[in-house]
Amino acid sequence: MAHDDNGLQSDSAMLLEILRTPPPKEQERSARNRAAVLEAAARLFAEHGVEAVSMDQVAAAAGVGKGTLYRRFGDKSGLAVALLDARERVLQEGILQGPPPLGPGAAPEVRLAAFVDAYLDYLLENLTLVRTSETAAVGARYRVGAYRFWHRHAAILLAGAPDPEYAAHALLAPLAAEHVAAVLPELGEERVRAGVRGLAASLARAADPRS
Repeated sequence: MAHDDNGLQSDSAMLLEILRTPPPKEQERSARNRAAVLEAAARLFAEHGVEAVSMDQVAAAAGVGKGTLYRRFGDKSGLAVALLDARERVLQEGILQGPPPLGPGAAPEVRLAAFVDAYLDYLLENLTLVRTSETAAVGARYRVGAYRFWHRHAAILLAGAPDPEYAAHALLAPLAAEHVAAVLPELGEERVRAGVRGLAASLARAADPRS
């Protein structure tokens, strides 16, 4: 499936709009507190695991009041989202501006396969944090900007499918952290990768007007 130049520009603009919505400006003290909290949370989570660390422990390690921590982040899922932001943006920038096949310049089906592999690399490296961010409440996964970005990217690459929006959700469903965490001990990483790669290939064939 090919895009004309205007289509490519439009697709990129949609992804950039999701990625680059500017955060609210922070006062200097607020920015320092945020950095201290995220540094403390990252260290404690790495040392003890996300589930074993309380918000009170994070506040104490960061040297901020509990009220400040809860107002800013809400709960551990909010902390997880904030910690993941920089890591997600590395992958997002690779999709937007990196070399092919992850970035522009390769065929849609090749880019889709590269996205699946790159996303799994990111997910497996940050599985507990992603799981925490996605399961804080019913539907939490679908309300964050990162999911909207992944979904829009997949839908663009599956534009030839009868329903690209649904096809993109179908591709992302087995990449949910809760699902991967549940099946990984039984199936192992290679089977998980092979399964999602196979699904991506099937969806890409269905989206290809030549097939």
